[in-house]
Amino acid sequence: MLPKGTVLSDFNEQVIEEFRASGGRVGGMFEGASLLLLTTTGARSGRPHTNPAVYVRDGARLLVFASNAGGPKHPAWFHNLRADAHVTVELGTPEGTVERFAATAVVTEGEERDRLYAEQSARDPAFAAYQAGTDRVIPVVALHRADLADPARHRAIAAHLVKVHDELRAELAALREGLDSPAPTLGRRLARHCLTFCGALHAHHNNEDGVFDLLEQQFPDLADSLDRMRREHRVVARTVDELETLLSSGAAPETLRTEVDRLAKSLEEHFAYEESQLLPALAPER
Repeated sequence: MLPKGTVLSDFNEQVIEEFRASGGRVGGMFEGASLLLLTTTGARSGRPHTNPAVYVRDGARLLVFASNAGGPKHPAWFHNLRADAHVTVELGTPEGTVERFAATAVVTEGEERDRLYAEQSARDPAFAAYQAGTDRVIPVVALHRADLADPARHRAIAAHLVKVHDELRAELAALREGLDSPAPTLGRRLARHCLTFCGALHAHHNNEDGVFDLLEQQFPDLADSLDRMRREHRVVARTVDELETLLSSGAAPETLRTEVDRLAKSLEEHFAYEESQLLPALAPER
């Protein structure tokens, strides 16, 4: 349990900071525990959310447990990965560094879930207490490291990249079209399109950042290009934040149009650059 008066978000931030600074090792209530950092995409916001989680190795996969310390509801990260199974994992290494990789989350079910949770409860009685303290069945989630060495996987990533870019282009076009709507519907239409577009863009870039680390291992020649893409992601994120702030401020359509045009220009350049660099490597026949 957390010390009395501790805010969970502040506590998590402290653990995350210590984890990254100390090569995956933390003190306090997690001292000696096998801990990883799990980054999911917000089911509503589309923004990345990172949480520490106790894990155990099970063959090639990692298991995490949505215990929420025996609380009555599943933790937010579990709801997020149910909406989007693409996650990013940070794991301490024997060399004292933190390894970051993309993974797919699979919720175990039935007898497999029961067996895995029983084994964890035998290893750590706290998990037996968590289950005894709640009416919900605590989920067990298996994290499967993404394998980017398979050419078929490369082609699938390339196809997904183009598909998502095209969807984002369409959402951005709808957002721009909303600026030409009659004033009575302007705010509602803009809010809807901005929410859809901004959430999708945040989710896309969050997932890409996790994949980029593995792509860099597979394609060392892309290292400089991937670094540029990561930097552009941060610039785009700031631009999107500015746009959302403007939208909520009631700014005039002319002001919004200028910002949306600026975002559209930078995004199209970013998408075009990503496609020019990644598609020839991932799917040479394209």
